[in-house]
Amino acid sequence: MKLDHPVVDRLGRSLVARGAELDQYMIDSMIKMGIMSVYVQEGTEDEEAKPDVPVCAEAERNIERLQTEDRSKVTLTDSVRERVATGIQYIYNNTDSPEMIDATNSIADDLMSAINDNDAIAIDISALKTSDEYTFKHSVDVATIAMIVAKQQGLSPKEIREIGVAGLLHDVGKTKVPIEILNKPGKLSDEEFAIMKQHSVFSYRIIKDNPAFSPAVCLGVLQHHEKINGCGYPMGVKEDKLSPYAKILSVADIYDALVTERPYKAAYSQRDAVEMIMSMTMELDMTAMKSFLESMILYPVGSIVELSNGEKAQVVRNIPHYILRPTVVGLSTGKVYELGEDLNCASIIIL
Repeated sequence: MKLDHPVVDRLGRSLVARGAELDQYMIDSMIKMGIMSVYVQEGTEDEEAKPDVPVCAEAERNIERLQTEDRSKVTLTDSVRERVATGIQYIYNNTDSPEMIDATNSIADDLMSAINDNDAIAIDISALKTSDEYTFKHSVDVATIAMIVAKQQGLSPKEIREIGVAGLLHDVGKTKVPIEILNKPGKLSDEEFAIMKQHSVFSYRIIKDNPAFSPAVCLGVLQHHEKINGCGYPMGVKEDKLSPYAKILSVADIYDALVTERPYKAAYSQRDAVEMIMSMTMELDMTAMKSFLESMILYPVGSIVELSNGEKAQVVRNIPHYILRPTVVGLSTGKVYELGEDLNCASIIIL
């Protein structure tokens, strides 16, 4: 079942977004928080999975002939997801504890194992579901995206793990921001935003004197909101002063924030978020952006999508260089749409 209304806590923070698919871990977590009932969308999972148009014989033949498995994606088992969810909450609730280091290392090791177990080189962010609380989920999402992007760039295993640590800790300074600013449902005032922008400095101060965290990790955490044109914060440094980790973290952080529902904003669709990322050529490092775009899978093979020409279609192949334009087969006509490679399909998009 999928939620029809977001679940919020007493401060108005979104715990579970509308449309989230309920699993047993999520249900148990809500019950522990005293949430005993939720609104769910009408229709069963099986009904939603079936296209509302018949699949013609030609479509079935072309789907069978062309279907190509997606590149290996990061997957987390239920036990790993539970460990990660518990660990990230411990980190953010115990920033001054020596055990925070062990918890961070444990999560980073779990994420490295998830990447290495099936030699993952891609990520479907909608499939992670590591936690019900925004800050915790966001931190794990950013860490996982950044690690895959780092792997795509050819960084060493040590560097991939380090950027995962930086992703887990990049927002830990938000624990020092007043709660009324952190969870304000409306637009922040200039004074409030000035305080919010200090969270990366607070994160840096929490970890900078700890020998367990390398200077590269600390600098990545400090600079994750900087931009290559100098319009970021907290210091407004330009591309030549930006650390490699920060360049990757910035892309991961922006994307995950865009696709996540918050009390003060609706979530962007994955397509719109990717298009926004692609438009930020003056702000984001091009190498990091390119690696990010080649790492993400927005429309997993087998997905049913609606085309701008009105036809429903099934995704049969993803093309790394064309994240928004996979190869699809029209269900009613059997027509093959090479959205990324056929100029005759240039005017057709996935809605």
